[in-house]
Amino acid sequence: MRNKDGSVYNYFIQPGYIYLPVSPTKISAVLGSSVAVSIYDKTKKTGGMAHFLYPEIHIEDQPRAIYGDVSIKALIKMFINIGSKKESLEAQIFGGAFNKSHSNKNIGKNNILSAQKILIRERIPITSEDTGGEKGRKIIFDTHTNEIVILKVEKLRQSDWYPYS
Repeated sequence: MRNKDGSVYNYFIQPGYIYLPVSPTKISAVLGSSVAVSIYDKTKKTGGMAHFLYPEIHIEDQPRAIYGDVSIKALIKMFINIGSKKESLEAQIFGGAFNKSHSNKNIGKNNILSAQKILIRERIPITSEDTGGEKGRKIIFDTHTNEIVILKVEKLRQSDWYPYS
């Protein structure tokens, strides 16, 4: 959905995407084992998000945003490119569920650990986490206020995906 000036005010971020809007926006995501990291600049009052499926890249010549180490570093670089100072940034981490009935490998835990490790290394404080467990999540992040709504669901349904039905 768009504002009158054409800017987006409701953006659904899919896995493998990074989004740093130029105007206040509500970013929504659906998370299972994937992880979303929101970063907020307290000085500029703006936020962005990275949504990734896998913790780290293993083939260096194919950096893609589906990997946490690539997407989080890219989001931080995007903030620096718009004039943000690292000291003004803070992060929140969401997702990383593990449901044994869907997989025997706990990739969610590895995604969470990857996000934490990168943010600590980059010296960006993690102010909130809602991670792990067995339930999927639907989240909505307000990039202007740094507020987030989290809905936990037993099973991710087709209607959980944007456009919502």
